[in-house]
Amino acid sequence: MVQTAQRIEWKVRFVDYPAQFRKMETEIMETIRTVLEQGDLILRHQLRDFEERLAAFVGTQFAVGTSNCTDALHLSLRAAGIGAGDEVITVSHTFVATAAAIHHVGATPILADIGDDHNIDVKLVEQAVTQRTKAILPVHLNGRLCDMEHLMSVAKRHNLIVIEDSAQALGASFKGKRGGSFGLAGCFSFYPAKLLGAFGDAGAMTTNDETIAQKVRSLRDHGRNNLGGVDGWSFNCRMDNLQAALLNLKMEKLSAWIERRRQIARLYHERLLPIQELRLPPLSDSDGIYYDVFQNYEIEAKERNALVRFLKNKGIEVLIPWGGKGVHQFKNLGLSEFHLPRTERLFQEVLLLPLHPELSDNQIEYVSDAIHEFYHR
Repeated sequence: MVQTAQRIEWKVRFVDYPAQFRKMETEIMETIRTVLEQGDLILRHQLRDFEERLAAFVGTQFAVGTSNCTDALHLSLRAAGIGAGDEVITVSHTFVATAAAIHHVGATPILADIGDDHNIDVKLVEQAVTQRTKAILPVHLNGRLCDMEHLMSVAKRHNLIVIEDSAQALGASFKGKRGGSFGLAGCFSFYPAKLLGAFGDAGAMTTNDETIAQKVRSLRDHGRNNLGGVDGWSFNCRMDNLQAALLNLKMEKLSAWIERRRQIARLYHERLLPIQELRLPPLSDSDGIYYDVFQNYEIEAKERNALVRFLKNKGIEVLIPWGGKGVHQFKNLGLSEFHLPRTERLFQEVLLLPLHPELSDNQIEYVSDAIHEFYHR
């Protein structure tokens, strides 16, 4: 007899997809019906409308919808002319897709360690530059931007391209400038769990460079150009038109969702700050430089594994990101020569708490009380 896994009845979900759908059901179903009734399925005006809206929100002239953020990164690197023999500086504290995009254009990922805010340690970037370095690919994790002023100055000194992995940072800013608008290109994810989530996979790149925008539009559509010709061998990486329509609908709520995420982060901070066994993320706006959108609430926790078991037994869904490993710790990727002590130490303690706009104040209190209970048991 085959036994099936027991279904957990979560009291606090990490992401509550059904709750968001219930709140928007009428609008969502009307949008789907309109798209299907009009037969607008591939590269139609809904996609163009979303691209224009996204570019305006980020603060760039152009946006190009792609099938996911991995493809946005991959195509942006290709469009920038990065390929075999080149090196691209990035981090190991990221989803494997960041390094995969570099690998798939034939370049080599060069991994730098992270700082206290869990983003790339900008002081280490210049040390990683060699004669083969072609680009820097900063990753704005958890809704907080890297120190882009420092990174852009390094890039300028060494004539390097900057392509931002903004998958987790839509709406975040550094000194008033939004992520995805600093470098040659910025790449975004609309995976369902993101701040702006599709009902499947979707992504986009943003840029102020019209040539790069045109190249990515061609690359996402088999290399075809506006004249009906084919510029070269390419890929099928288009954003689905139905997803574009739904994302455009959700854009109306994005600012309110971001503000709710920031409220939740403040509540977590207030309730968890007394626990000495935890290291909390920086409180946004404390220095007037960073505007964080809290895609995730990522903490460092002593006795992390025991805490995870305790919280799950309380019906609280928490996550250890990426299986508890940095990119360089997956042996099959061939990046194990990198020694990144801060990153490696982080993955022994890192933990993501539930954070999404549908989270209630009572649920935040329940999660916080459970963590207090664990450390004072």
